Amino acid sequence: MLVVSCAITLALYLLPFGGTLSRPFVLLSTLVHELGHGLMSLLLGGGFRRLNMWSSGAGVAELDTTGFGRLRQALTLAGGLVGPAVAAALFFTLGRTGSGAREVLVVRNLFGWVFTGLVAAACLLTALRGTPAAMQLAVVFVAVQLALSVFSRADYLFTRTASNPNGRFPSDVESMAQLLWLPYWFWGLLCGTFSIAVLGWGLWIFWRR
Repeated sequence: MLVVSCAITLALYLLPFGGTLSRPFVLLSTLVHELGHGLMSLLLGGGFRRLNMWSSGAGVAELDTTGFGRLRQALTLAGGLVGPAVAAALFFTLGRTGSGAREVLVVRNLFGWVFTGLVAAACLLTALRGTPAAMQLAVVFVAVQLALSVFSRADYLFTRTASNPNGRFPSDVESMAQLLWLPYWFWGLLCGTFSIAVLGWGLWIFWRR
């Protein structure tokens, strides 16, 4: 399943219009990134008010972090940066078998509703109608896309600003630097290292007997 998923992914980048065909997976990584912020906020006792996404691939999670100190705010920021890697590792773990794959919101703007609704519908249809092999392939394929996004979008770990249709803002790592003093590239390197370690763990779980 992993080899087939990688082959399909490679074909997407080699075929004409492959960039257009692979665009939904860029958006999927954005969705997982912003959900990572929101879920970490909830785990630390905060709130998750809304998630906005745009067709450009930009996204923003609006959180309620009232009462959070510097450390909890920084952990909430890190939750989005490592979210795709954690999700990929989880999907690799569930994708070991067809039965495990079966187990596998807070969106407030129109594009986010449409995209998230399509993702949810595809997941539901696969779970209800798909064979165990089809479900396993779907989960592993998504895991491969999320794993690739850790590297294809790694430049975000080392940039000080980010933009969306509402303007330019400090990036997650720059915000972490402002909270915890060390330079932004240090936090980018730390989150990137953690992401690679989590991916390695997920692949080890997937391959072990």
